[in-house]
Amino acid sequence: MIGLDTNILARYYIQDEGDEEAEKQHLAARRLIESGQPLMVCKTVLLELEWVMRGYYGFSANEIASALSHLLALPHVTVEDRDAVRQALAHHAAGVGLADALHHASYRNCDAMASFDDRKFARRAKRMGLIPTVMIPS
Repeated sequence: MIGLDTNILARYYIQDEGDEEAEKQHLAARRLIESGQPLMVCKTVLLELEWVMRGYYGFSANEIASALSHLLALPHVTVEDRDAVRQALAHHAAGVGLADALHHASYRNCDAMASFDDRKFARRAKRMGLIPTVMIPS
């Protein structure tokens, strides 16, 4: 099994036209990912990929979700904590930031999740009825 770094996935899903080195890397990433050999992606790589796609390249939430959903659908790719990632993508589609959604999904066996992010995350989680609840410590 081969573990994939963020830059492999970024080159696979993002094409920098006119950049010769990036085009070579895109083809190499494509050969690797489409080879069918066992691959693995950890959650931290997914978070970093989302940040690169959103923050550096300006991809929309829907475009990022589409790429991550595609990755999850590849039968030869093992994704760390796949169930949490799927849950996070669903909550992300409902308006929760992907990082917060993935943190929350990773705590699914806890009674609650503590956060000081009251404006966006905690209030949205409460409106959505997410379990575990998100609490603001006092």
